[in-house]
Amino acid sequence: MLDEIVVIARDAGREIFRIWKAGFETSEKPDGSIVTIADQYAEAIILAGLARIAPDCPVIAEEQVSAGSIPKVGARFFLVDPLDGTKGFAEGKKDEFTVNIGLIEDGRPTLGVVYAPATGALWAGDAAGAWQTRCDPVTAQERTSRTPIRVSDRTGPWRIVSSSTFAGIKLKAFAAAVGAEDMLSASSSLKFCLVATGEADIYPRYGPLQEWDVAAGHAVLAAAGGGVMMLDGTSVPYGRRPGQFEFDGLVAYGNAAAEAAARAALATAR
Repeated sequence: MLDEIVVIARDAGREIFRIWKAGFETSEKPDGSIVTIADQYAEAIILAGLARIAPDCPVIAEEQVSAGSIPKVGARFFLVDPLDGTKGFAEGKKDEFTVNIGLIEDGRPTLGVVYAPATGALWAGDAAGAWQTRCDPVTAQERTSRTPIRVSDRTGPWRIVSSSTFAGIKLKAFAAAVGAEDMLSASSSLKFCLVATGEADIYPRYGPLQEWDVAAGHAVLAAAGGGVMMLDGTSVPYGRRPGQFEFDGLVAYGNAAAEAAARAALATAR
C-alpha cells in the first residue's frame, strides 16, 4: 500500500505546486485559519485515491472536518492533511509546506508519507522501514533513488528543531533543560522528517496540534527508529475522542537516549 499512497501524495503535490506557481486567493475558515483552493483540490485528489485503494478504510481529512464531515473510525483509519503549512504557502515566503497522509492501526501510526511539493523532497515509512527520495516538482515523478533513513545514534549534546511560530517561553525552558547544542527551525511536518533522517534529535512542540498534523510525520519517524510522546510522556491519542482531534503539544525524539533526555527536560521545565 505504501507505494500507492506515495503516488497519491505526489499527485496532490503536483496540483499544489501548479496552483502555487499560478497564483490564488485565500479565504478564512470558521475557526479563523486560512484555506486555499490548493488545500481543497489536494484533499479531493487524496480522498479519491484512498477510496480507490482502501475503500473500506475511513478517512479523517482536515478540510472535510472543517466542513462538518466526520466519519466514524474504528481500529484502522487514515489521517490526511492535504496542505500542512498553509499560512506560509499563502504568504509565498516559504517552500516548506507538505502533503501528509498517515495510516492509524490500533492507535499507532503504521504508514506515512510526507511530500514537500515545492522542493520535491519526499519521505515515507512503514513496517519495512523508512526512506527518502526527491521528485520533480512539476511532474512529481521520482528523479532520485530511494535512500533508507535512520535516526541519529548520538547521545548528546542535542540538536533541537522547532517552529518559529511557537518559539515561546516553554520551548526556551525545555531547550535549556535538555542542554540544546543547536536550535534548528523548520515548518510543517518537516520537523519530524529532520529527526527521522538524523539531522536533528528532538522536536518539542508547545501549542495546539491536530491529529492530521502529526500522523504522517510520526509514522515516518517511527519507521526510522524514533518516536513521539505527549508533553506528559504518554502516547499520542489517535482516534481516542470521536470528533475531537486537537491536543496540546508533543515531543518527537530520535533514539532512546534522546527520549530519556526529553523526558527529563519535560519534568524539569514544567
